[in-house]
Amino acid sequence: MSWDFFVPVYVGDLVKTGGINQYVVQDVVSPKHLPSSLRFKAALRSQGPVCILEHFDTGYSVLQHYNSVDLAVKEDALELLIQVVSGLSTSLPALLVSTTLSAAERKEKLNAVKMSVFLLCKLTESLESESYRQSIVTAPGKSGKKGKSSEGLQQWDSERETVLQALVQLLQLDIRSLWNLSLVEEEFISCVSCCCYKLLENPTIGHVKSKPTRDSIIHLLGLLIKKYNHLLGASVKVIQLLQHFEQLSSVFAQAVSVWSTEYGMRAIIGEVIREIGQKSSEELAREGSGVKSFATFLSELGTLVPELMIPYISVLITHLEGESHSMRVAVCEVLGEILVRVLCGDGLDETGKADRDRFFDTLQEHLHDTHSHVRARVLQVYTRIVNSKALPLTKYSEVMELAVGRLMDKSINAVKSAIQLLAAFIAHNPYSCKDSFLSHWQLGSRLKCEISFRSLNRNAVKLCIRAHSSFPESEMFSSLSTLTSGNLMDTLALIFKGNSCTLFSQCSDEDASEVSQNLPPTPQKEGEKEADGELKKQEMLVQYLKDTETFALQVERAISVINTMLYWKTTSVVQEAVQFCVTVCEFSVANSVSGVRRMLPLVWSTDAAIKDAVVQAYRRLYLNPQGDTVRVKAQTLVDSLSELIVDASLGTIQCLEEIEFFSSSSSLQSTVIQVLWERFTGKRETSGLNKRAAVLLLGMANVHLPLLCLFQQSKSAPFRLPQDHQLFTCLTQAIAEGVVMEDPYWQSFMEQAVRLVYFLAESPDQLCSRLLQRSARLLLDQIAEGVTHVDVCLSGAVSCVCLAQLLALCGCVAFWQVSHLERSVSAELRRRRGETEEREEKEKGPGSKQAANESTMEEELGLIGASAEDTEAELIRKICETELLNLLSAFLPLLVRVCSSPGRYSHPQLTTAACLALSQYMMISPSACEENIRLMFTVLERSALPVVRANAIIALGDLTVRFPNILEPWTQNLYARLSDEVPSVRQTAVTVLTQLVLKDVLKVKGQVSEVAVLLIDPEPHITSLALNFFNELAAKDNAIYNLLPDIISRLSDPERGMSSEDFNTIMKQLFSYITKERQTESLVEKLCQRFRTAKTERQWCDLAMSLSLLSMCERGFKRLQECWECYSDKLTEPGVYQPLLSITAKLRRGAKPQFKGQVDEFEKRLTAVHTRGLENVESPEMDEENQKAGSSTEKTAMRTPLPTRGRQKSKRGQSRSRLLDLNIQEPLVILFGNFCLFYFFPLTGQSKASVSSQGDDSFVTPRKTRKSKKPVITFSSDEDEDEEGGCSFSHHYL
Repeated sequence: MSWDFFVPVYVGDLVKTGGINQYVVQDVVSPKHLPSSLRFKAALRSQGPVCILEHFDTGYSVLQHYNSVDLAVKEDALELLIQVVSGLSTSLPALLVSTTLSAAERKEKLNAVKMSVFLLCKLTESLESESYRQSIVTAPGKSGKKGKSSEGLQQWDSERETVLQALVQLLQLDIRSLWNLSLVEEEFISCVSCCCYKLLENPTIGHVKSKPTRDSIIHLLGLLIKKYNHLLGASVKVIQLLQHFEQLSSVFAQAVSVWSTEYGMRAIIGEVIREIGQKSSEELAREGSGVKSFATFLSELGTLVPELMIPYISVLITHLEGESHSMRVAVCEVLGEILVRVLCGDGLDETGKADRDRFFDTLQEHLHDTHSHVRARVLQVYTRIVNSKALPLTKYSEVMELAVGRLMDKSINAVKSAIQLLAAFIAHNPYSCKDSFLSHWQLGSRLKCEISFRSLNRNAVKLCIRAHSSFPESEMFSSLSTLTSGNLMDTLALIFKGNSCTLFSQCSDEDASEVSQNLPPTPQKEGEKEADGELKKQEMLVQYLKDTETFALQVERAISVINTMLYWKTTSVVQEAVQFCVTVCEFSVANSVSGVRRMLPLVWSTDAAIKDAVVQAYRRLYLNPQGDTVRVKAQTLVDSLSELIVDASLGTIQCLEEIEFFSSSSSLQSTVIQVLWERFTGKRETSGLNKRAAVLLLGMANVHLPLLCLFQQSKSAPFRLPQDHQLFTCLTQAIAEGVVMEDPYWQSFMEQAVRLVYFLAESPDQLCSRLLQRSARLLLDQIAEGVTHVDVCLSGAVSCVCLAQLLALCGCVAFWQVSHLERSVSAELRRRRGETEEREEKEKGPGSKQAANESTMEEELGLIGASAEDTEAELIRKICETELLNLLSAFLPLLVRVCSSPGRYSHPQLTTAACLALSQYMMISPSACEENIRLMFTVLERSALPVVRANAIIALGDLTVRFPNILEPWTQNLYARLSDEVPSVRQTAVTVLTQLVLKDVLKVKGQVSEVAVLLIDPEPHITSLALNFFNELAAKDNAIYNLLPDIISRLSDPERGMSSEDFNTIMKQLFSYITKERQTESLVEKLCQRFRTAKTERQWCDLAMSLSLLSMCERGFKRLQECWECYSDKLTEPGVYQPLLSITAKLRRGAKPQFKGQVDEFEKRLTAVHTRGLENVESPEMDEENQKAGSSTEKTAMRTPLPTRGRQKSKRGQSRSRLLDLNIQEPLVILFGNFCLFYFFPLTGQSKASVSSQGDDSFVTPRKTRKSKKPVITFSSDEDEDEEGGCSFSHHYL
């Protein structure tokens, strides 16, 4: 063979005339003849892979005409080339080890290798490019059918791996001996590597389905790097591809780790890291720099081979000072992996410890990074370090303090990461076990004892050693030739306590054995050293206790902060806070129960994610009992639930019922219920509180007495017990006798007993009527035994309590009687009506078809059901108005008398019970409500007892729902309680009003400003309720937007006397709900118009501040310019000028050049008026502009109106003085565009005729302008009164 094949740089170079003995393609086959020419399988079988030497031109023709040939031709060519390369892989091993290989045979095999590899790589690249184009252009249709090209694409996906395996098998051989001096030409290596890099550019290379292909490429490139000197080229190519293909970050991280570990090419890591480290901040800041790819690559590589990155970490540290936050995150994550997997444990040498401390210092610095993403990721790195137990003990307090500080971060992600880190600290803390987490005061007391004992011990030992050296012949030391740990402690015991006991005996056996073993008999100086070693151990213990106390204090601080996050708006933060509370509770941290109980009301959250998190947290804490048997588990579960509910309030119990601890699917339910019944019935000895808890838990489990289980709402008659049943006999007797007894639990018992009577008894009204009579008779008998007059008896405390209990019973009976009529009786009437209708339908024969059709039509129109329900409702109302009111009327005068005479009946319990009972009586009928409504509001305003005022607010809220028309005129009195001096009353008022407003019972009016004042209430709980009110109100369309002008007017009223700081705080919160651009634009106009009616400087300043709080947009800014004359004369006030100036500063940020110019011009105008005054600024310039603008009336009407002062100066060439000299007493109407301005001037005695006598066309009468009405905004609270000598501005329909 006289020629050599040289791998070309470009495919087309092979048809050009080459050098001496260089192979040139002679015969390029046309696309038509390629299918027949490509069939050289017979030659492949006969000649082997060397046949490629004769048929290379055919394979080359496929590459040359690639876009013209059919897919089948390409597939055949690919299959033949794979067979050729595989054949070479099979035949070459024997030849390579042969010592008789001639130069001609070597050249022949070398040309065959280069030709076959060249054709296979280039065809692979072409197929890959075509596959990628088809994946972008073509897509399966709706029918799911795929074309021929799609089938070929799928076939190529399977063939790609076959090609790579063939190349790997060939290059695994030591084919370098085929070249002279074993120097493989660079073009051959580049041909193979370029094919690999081309395959890596596929977007799906990182997918799971592409893992075999990805692994083959990595191993093929690994062979090139190890055997064919491709290390430098690979490192450069990695950087280039990372810069352009972000999906290759993980792929190349895996590749570099494989090359450095399996192939032993660790230098590749240094080359790649040096290339990345040399990238400047300017380069990384440019678009397309691949900074995200570099960052992801470094993070992934640090996860795979952290130990190999330590020598090059100094190169990456420079990026921590750069501008790219992604690179800073990547470097911090690499440091974290190194600290977790390499620089950890106690076996580090001094260099390793120094590197570890330096890396920790670097991470701590970036906990204060300027970018929130970096702070959050560094906190996550620390979380991984703590979970891996790789954080040194000396760093705990410092990092813990930084983590607690990050709870105040502005970034939500940083706050969540800080909570996760703190939870990891508690879960993996080295200071305590799970069951004995000491509180900080316990640690403090123990620490003081240890410090005092250790300091005393240290001084005593030193003094004894010094005495032995100074007085060796003394009686105490003469027998001691040498000092040891044992005789030293015995000598000290003899000195301090005598012979009876020794100090050494007070030490623990463990300490004594340690001292004895570690201190062998030594001379005197060695004994002193050994004693010092023991003291050092004691000092380490003291330091440990100090660190533990510091850690406990930081945990308590973190708990208090995170508990406040349970009610944040951000769902993810609330979820993290809930998980943190669960963690601290599981580890029995002090004060951990506070967070668990605080998050309980979140079960009512409208956010499903938050509610589910709380429910799962409680089930995790209380529904995972430990025990060997089902019985033990049930008892453990009951104990934990009883502890939770034993001192719970009514609201807490309702929240716990929402969690549904007892589900039908629970395997423990039957055993748990059995344990609860045993506790309640006294079969097992237990306290009264545990019995009460058992009853509550049974109620939560919906487990009732067997009789109660019979009651079900169905079509059949409801289950009722006769009045003489033993249950009611016992209940009525207990209630009646309890009226004349002083028992703190009687009230709650009575309420539940009356409820049960109305729930189960037949004719409960008769039963309760007899109960009232019996109770009153018992009370009268008690009074008769002592004194003869009731009023005199009321001076006694016991009698007042008894009378209060009787009145409470009256109110409770009235309430449940109304509820019984409107629920049970009404339901029974509907049930009977349904039965009657069914019976009538059955009795109807087939001849009544026409009547049936008519009734069906009436049913479809809703006439029958509606009329029957109206009749039933009217019957219920009539019963309440006549019979029920007459039945309970005997006690009504007494209730009114007690409520209306607080000075005479001043007992707190009596007053409270009477007011509550009166409100329940008022629920009976509208007439009872109207007669006593004034008295109830008098009690609300004048009662000296906060509990009475709070109860009155709740009662009046219920009455508002029941009789809204009667309570509507008294709405203002309800809002007035928002400013009550007692926090509990304010809290009750805002809670009731929130429910009434959000349920649309009360119309939202300007009185909502009283709720806004509570946003700055000193009580945090009231502030949170007010904030919740506005959060819910903001969910309604335009609710806050419509109220804002009135709220501003009321809060800025001088008579209220609110400070500027409080006003700004309230407005900042309210304006945060204004997010729509149209709302902002409208509010700008409304607030500007308020400047005209504002009378004081303080009101001007408040309006200006409100404008500055708006998220001003371009349209809002234009409206601000149009309303210039509303506020221009107030700009001399700094309180008006500064807020408006801040608006321009906000608008200038990110504004377009044209709009920015308008903002700058407006700012100059503001500054000029503020410094020189309105008159000095506008007079000369505005006169010239208005002269030009006023050339014709038509042009003036079409333009945006200029400020009023300027227009007044240039009307039809007339001066401003002429207008003022008119002395008009009727309003002049000046029409500008869509605005009609009414100006009122002071009277000077001239007649109305003087107006028309001027003949000025600029003034038109209102009568002419009424033809085109222009609606403009008016304000309900604007004042129409005019000041003397001035003018006022008002909008009307023109």
